[in-house]
Amino acid sequence: MSESRASGDRFAVELDPAMLQRHIDELGAIGALAEGGLYRGVYTPAWAEAMALVQGWLEALGLETRRDAVGNLFGRLPGTESQRAVLSGSHIDTVRQGGKYDGALGIHAAIAAIGALKAAYGRPRKHLEVYVICEEEGSRFHASFWGSRALNGRIAPHEADSLQDADGVAIGQAMRERGLDSSAIPSAKRDDVDAFIELHIEQGRILDDEGYDAGVVHTITGLRQLRVRVGGRQDHAGTTPMDLRRDALAGAVEMIARLTGAAEAMGRPAVATVGSIAVAPGATNVVPASCTFTIDTRHSDPGKRLELLAAIERHLQEVAARRGLELEVQQLIEHHPVPMTPAIRDLVEACAQAEGLRYLSMPSGAGHDSQIMAQHVPTGMVFVPSVDGRSHTPAEYTPVERSVPGVRVLARALYRLAY
Repeated sequence: MSESRASGDRFAVELDPAMLQRHIDELGAIGALAEGGLYRGVYTPAWAEAMALVQGWLEALGLETRRDAVGNLFGRLPGTESQRAVLSGSHIDTVRQGGKYDGALGIHAAIAAIGALKAAYGRPRKHLEVYVICEEEGSRFHASFWGSRALNGRIAPHEADSLQDADGVAIGQAMRERGLDSSAIPSAKRDDVDAFIELHIEQGRILDDEGYDAGVVHTITGLRQLRVRVGGRQDHAGTTPMDLRRDALAGAVEMIARLTGAAEAMGRPAVATVGSIAVAPGATNVVPASCTFTIDTRHSDPGKRLELLAAIERHLQEVAARRGLELEVQQLIEHHPVPMTPAIRDLVEACAQAEGLRYLSMPSGAGHDSQIMAQHVPTGMVFVPSVDGRSHTPAEYTPVERSVPGVRVLARALYRLAY
């Protein structure tokens, strides 16, 4: 069965949900782990197998394929009038024990949309390309957004040798094992791209809970990650009165309660998460001498984000001072909020309206390649629902019938941009 849509602007394409599901399942079988889920770290054998499979699909569709210096894969439907390009796609790598929709669905959507446009309208005015991004997750190397950073000329010269995986393999060495030349990384930079649209699962539950067909992303959230060390004094648990203790864990627990409370009080989309905690010496009958924990803080509004960060800093300092504890705060990651390009965001929204969808204008609480692309190229994002908000888990799932509306929006937007 195919899905078609027409409107007053005479736009009409046919999508094949069965083929879309087949692609989801075939790619979703590559990198399967015995313990469940997938792992396709960049430049691993599973990654290479996945890239070869998708390249075969692109060539079967009649697209011109090539790979750049870092292994990004492009499938081009050549333009008739311009050497400028419009891109759509997402990343092919996964987190450990990930699912088969994060990133991959954006590749499948681009293939389906561009294939349908080719069948309905032939060649576009501008080049229209499926963009299969080699790496986004940072799951093998701390190289997050490696593919999109390469395309935009944002990989530093030292990174190929300095970024190493858990086995001590440098990313440049891993590239060479796949026939890629790390010295050629600067050649991956492109200056011919007029627009990029990424379709992605929401990775949250708002669209699914509230019954929306799609989301139109207006901003990708700002992110700060911290490592906090609270220092106290190690003492005997039975002989040290409560009022004389400098208990690092008790202080950390109060800090955590107050910082998460600050995010709760601010309301959506503010979030603050403590995902890791370690206590020393970690004995049942010893007052803890130190406690180290991480904080992940996110907000899509620049002003509100700074307000939340300031509140968290105040809570940390106040609790440490009152309890007589040492406090060390180390910043690990800082990403400022990135708005999607207004013209592309408005276009995506207009296409959702033309398709008659119930959609939500919303921020993204997760990071995406689009936040790198948007700093150099006009960029937009389409979200489709994640059932129960699941992502980064084998339970990640979006039924094909809930993917198709977003793919229709994508196809319509690409038509407006390239035809």
